Amino acid sequence: MSQTLPIILNLIAALVGAAAQYFYKDAANKWKSVPVYLNWSLALGVLSVAVVMVLVVVAYRMGGKISVVFPIFATTFLWGTFVEIVVDKQNLTLPQWAGAALVIIGLSIIAIFS
Repeated sequence: MSQTLPIILNLIAALVGAAAQYFYKDAANKWKSVPVYLNWSLALGVLSVAVVMVLVVVAYRMGGKISVVFPIFATTFLWGTFVEIVVDKQNLTLPQWAGAALVIIGLSIIAIFS
């Protein structure tokens, strides 16, 4: 069975998961100034994680292999880092960039040969 669609679904899940992490960070920054029930960042984070879980389950239901699709989903931390770079102007060191590049190369090999 082709792993293309499960890979794509897990990539989308990773991107949504990265957004969830940013929502949680924003919610944490507002924790003392905004009541929990009015903290829309927290609600968006929870909703995003629910969407992520649905996408992951659908990908597995479509025949996704854990050894192929989970590493793609695990890129959530990379996407979260890129969101922080763009939104919060976070700077990465050269070793951090090199590490991210190695992860992307490894994931590409998994995806190409699946």
